[in-house]
Amino acid sequence: MRATTTPGILLLLAAVLSAAPAARTTVPQKKEYLSEAEADKIRDAGMTGPRIVLYAAFAGDRVKKLQYEFAHMDAADQKRTDRLNNLINAYTCCIDDAADLVDLGIEKQEDIRDGVKALQAQIKGALPYLQDLAIKGPERETYKDNLEDAIEATQDAAKDLDKATKEMAPPPVRRKPT
Repeated sequence: MRATTTPGILLLLAAVLSAAPAARTTVPQKKEYLSEAEADKIRDAGMTGPRIVLYAAFAGDRVKKLQYEFAHMDAADQKRTDRLNNLINAYTCCIDDAADLVDLGIEKQEDIRDGVKALQAQIKGALPYLQDLAIKGPERETYKDNLEDAIEATQDAAKDLDKATKEMAPPPVRRKPT
């Protein structure tokens, strides 16, 4: 009798263990480049347009932090290279996510005009700075690959925004009362 229950227990255990990874994959993962507060703001924003505005602001914050890092260079700082690369990667992720939301907003025919304007303004200020860093930034070799990715992502997002402004439905026309 004991021999017949052991395979049943093993089968039950195997079923439980095989289902456990599937349950874990359905839990939404926190994006590593966002703080808890930023992730909460994105979640609370709800609509696509306000989320684009937030991602544009977060990208701007990363550029400001990058500028701060370069303004306060400390040769003895061992983790400086990691911070620079992390900031550049975080900027790239914010820009990529904002561009993805622009595509989603167009697809869903949502009003994303404010988001598009905010992202365009962010790109207009960040792209020349990043391109300048690629040419004459200090210690370029330590962040060169990530910076190239950030410049490419920014240029791609700018192209997507140009396309989006052409594809967006025009704003509703207000009729004058007669």
